[in-house]
Amino acid sequence: MPKPLLQTTIAGSLPKPAWLAQPNQLWAPWLAQGEALLEAKRDATRLAVHDQERAGIDIVTDGEQSRRHFVTGYLEHLKGIDFEHLVTMRIRQRYDARVPQVVGPVSRPRPVHSEDVRLLRAQTDRPIKYTLPGPMTIVDTLHDAWYRDRVKLAMRFATILNKEARELEALGADVIQFDEPAFNVYMDDVRSWGIEALERAADGLTCKTAVHICYGYGIKANIDWKKTLGSEWRQYEETFPLIARSSIDQVSLECRNSHVPLDLIRLLDGKDVMVGSIDVATTRVEKPDEVARTIRAALAFVAPHKLYPCTNCGMVPLPRAVALKKLEALAAGAAIVRRELAKSRRHP
Repeated sequence: MPKPLLQTTIAGSLPKPAWLAQPNQLWAPWLAQGEALLEAKRDATRLAVHDQERAGIDIVTDGEQSRRHFVTGYLEHLKGIDFEHLVTMRIRQRYDARVPQVVGPVSRPRPVHSEDVRLLRAQTDRPIKYTLPGPMTIVDTLHDAWYRDRVKLAMRFATILNKEARELEALGADVIQFDEPAFNVYMDDVRSWGIEALERAADGLTCKTAVHICYGYGIKANIDWKKTLGSEWRQYEETFPLIARSSIDQVSLECRNSHVPLDLIRLLDGKDVMVGSIDVATTRVEKPDEVARTIRAALAFVAPHKLYPCTNCGMVPLPRAVALKKLEALAAGAAIVRRELAKSRRHP
């Protein structure tokens, strides 16, 4: 049986309930500890799945409810990384953040997200996607006081991520997505070693593999940076041909309210394309017909069975009520275009 057209999904994160963490901020501290925190995370995951299903999202995630941040939420489970003595570092050449540092050989003493995927898989019959930070973005989000070699460190993380990803696939993940916003900043590095590290992280997976490349969360530093990029954002032009030649199956990109020329999608010939149809940098909720307009525009460059309507990026900094309305708009907009496609096939 062929899969439905225009299956909707999200980049990964959703806002956390106010009883789990401080709303509307990145790296928000947890509001519970010990077993109470673990139970709160599980409840938040169940709620995130329910919210996506109720809104009509087809491929669901856990909303990253068990992680304070999409990168450090993984790193805090590894050995060789010091979270006690944080270092101020420039992130993505845009803003300063207090980050952990590598102080010894990096290793993964035990699986990190296996229990999260078991819980997610048990909550829904729909396809599930699990997100992991990509090797290049990890390297750009911590201070290396041990390897002192970005490539060597990235390849070490890629090996660790690969083992994790294989375990998550075995537990029922239908899509494993690696988040690589750094791919829009360090294009020379993407060419010289970034794609190699990404493919090492995805090596041997038989589920769908994806890479998410956006222009960042809807925070002031990212919004200000976008204003410096001019009337056309062409960073994808350098990375898409490289990804098109890779083994990665799907690519997530930012389209809604962006200055990305949509014809750059042509450079991803053969890949599934997750078209960002929801702007995460504003609290304004899109109307379904606006979502549909973005999807229709993308269909000029990618076949319907290869297009997956998505959000531009994670929604964790947004108010929860706004994020839920945006999920509904995403599903409703995709449904409009799905009906149009069905009608056109009946009446060519």
